[in-house]
Amino acid sequence: MPSTKSPRKGSLQFWPRKRAKKILPSVNWKHLTGNKGILKGFIAYKVGMASAYITNNTPDSLTKSKKITIPATILECPPIKIFSIRFYKNNKVSKDVLSNVLEKELKKKVKLAKKQHKLEEINFSDYDDVSIIAYSLVKKIGLKKKPDLVEIGLNGASIEEKINFIKENLNKEISVLEMFEAGKLIDVRGVTKGKGFQGPVKRFGITLKVSKSEKGRRRPGNVGPWNPSRVIFRVPMAGQTGYQTRVIYNNKILSTGTGLDKIFKNYGTVKSDYLIIEGSVMGPAKRQVVITAPLRASKKQEKKNYEFVELR
Repeated sequence: MPSTKSPRKGSLQFWPRKRAKKILPSVNWKHLTGNKGILKGFIAYKVGMASAYITNNTPDSLTKSKKITIPATILECPPIKIFSIRFYKNNKVSKDVLSNVLEKELKKKVKLAKKQHKLEEINFSDYDDVSIIAYSLVKKIGLKKKPDLVEIGLNGASIEEKINFIKENLNKEISVLEMFEAGKLIDVRGVTKGKGFQGPVKRFGITLKVSKSEKGRRRPGNVGPWNPSRVIFRVPMAGQTGYQTRVIYNNKILSTGTGLDKIFKNYGTVKSDYLIIEGSVMGPAKRQVVITAPLRASKKQEKKNYEFVELR
């Protein structure tokens, strides 16, 4: 009989498989473009999943002009405010300028420097780029008290255009509906569900050994040779599973709006602005994620044309 062959188990793309340092990941903003607003991203909270009833108007689709049901995820996006303005020079952070008005909960969470710079004192021509540090007004939706902070890049032909947007929206609430619209694509970045310490079968997907194997079935049959006498890091071993930073690319926005009457398990009601997107998103209910403009929009996803009817 021919020898059985199988590809190695577990991708080395995500290594080491340890817990994420922070829930909201950092994003390389300079490569992202595509949304209608000047902000390239936004903070959202996972509400849960539902079935979306839609009319499929995609050309050349087998279900064209028919009403179908597809899985969808609801993301609640409370308004955000500008915490500080970050200036870059030679691709390095050069200076941070704080906003004038801050929330009480934010002052408890963030240690502020004694010496503060003012926006009026800055010479913008000395810098190459500018972005903002934004925080979510999550207290408005009753999810928790302390807001989440994340750096968000800005669209714009010049640094003056970005500065004008910052001056107009300083100490004002910014809505997600100004930045993203139905029918467009977004990327979702966040941290997956944590599953604790798990064995190599669950962690890497290795095959169980036969029932009469020695020293257990749910382990690798061999962890390495006698010479060189060491266990290399590629061997599937037990360890931390989940709670790792991942990206889901090219999610189609099915619908947008403000407030939903439906009650979602482990979350409650949606009180603020929301996005309904096709497919699933990493993490449990109430997990904070960063939604961004698409890094590499796929033609197949852009071609889809859905007319949203209702949630079921």
